[in-house]
Amino acid sequence: MTEMQKSLALFTGSVNPELAEEIAKNLGTSLGNVKLAKFANGEIYARYQESVRGADVFLIQSVSAGNGYDVNDALMELLIMVDAAKRASARTVSAVVAHYGYARQDRKAAPREPITAKLVADLLAASGVDNVITIDLHQDAIQGFFDLPVNHMTAMPIFVDYYKSKGFDTDKLCVVSPDVGRAKAAKKFSTMLDCDIAIMHKDRPKHNQAEITALIGDVTGKICILNDDMIDTAGSLVAAAATLKAKGAAKVYACATHGLFSGPAYERIANSCIEEVVVTNAVPVPLERQTGKVKVLSVGPLFAKTIMNVYKNGSVASLFE
Repeated sequence: MTEMQKSLALFTGSVNPELAEEIAKNLGTSLGNVKLAKFANGEIYARYQESVRGADVFLIQSVSAGNGYDVNDALMELLIMVDAAKRASARTVSAVVAHYGYARQDRKAAPREPITAKLVADLLAASGVDNVITIDLHQDAIQGFFDLPVNHMTAMPIFVDYYKSKGFDTDKLCVVSPDVGRAKAAKKFSTMLDCDIAIMHKDRPKHNQAEITALIGDVTGKICILNDDMIDTAGSLVAAAATLKAKGAAKVYACATHGLFSGPAYERIANSCIEEVVVTNAVPVPLERQTGKVKVLSVGPLFAKTIMNVYKNGSVASLFE
């Protein structure tokens, strides 16, 4: 019996084609041809313009707003692309979810609330996804919402390399967790940078509103790096930076994997005491916004390596060891 020939097919959704192009370039291949459209009533249409029969299909999509799509359009388009690939006899379908929408709704914080992050996982599984590749989920536990393989990456090494290149004195450097839930990641970040750590505590009286209530650690005279998984309206970030400056911090920098930058985010950052905000292209940031205080680093090479390791049944964990 002859061994079946494997083939890799890479396609992109509508939200983040620039990231997909970079991933394809790093893989030494090109993106496949898929027709994506919206009907007049807003319904989404997808049709592969080439055969995917027997192929290992990787679908790249950020489940976020971008390129005229909102988060719900992005999710629905991904589900429809998965369904179309399965019905076209793809051997496997992997969802490369650069940003996992609804990740913050990962538990019932109040009675009669949904756990929408679990619902999204169920929808992906029901559509026919065989494997998920994603980066810096809001909570690691979201991986447990799936009964299929989840390859969970982190952009932390990218941020570490960036801040090391700036030549900061590590004795004067301090990684700051914006809340208790991020403390474990902040500790790992500080260890990689060989510097101190501080932890903030915040309350959320309303959605997209935060109050800093405590700071554990000494930041006097320190160059502080606020590290979070995402920045949405930047209210929490700016409030945390103001608190650090009030506590004697010399300078405040910030980094996050997912720069959603909703509503007044850019203006808040521009008018804040933050020196620089570094995010990745896991969520598309318009080129005209990549000026001043906002800098974008690429996760394209990391996604490319992960996709290749998944395709070749290699280790993904080895990329972060």
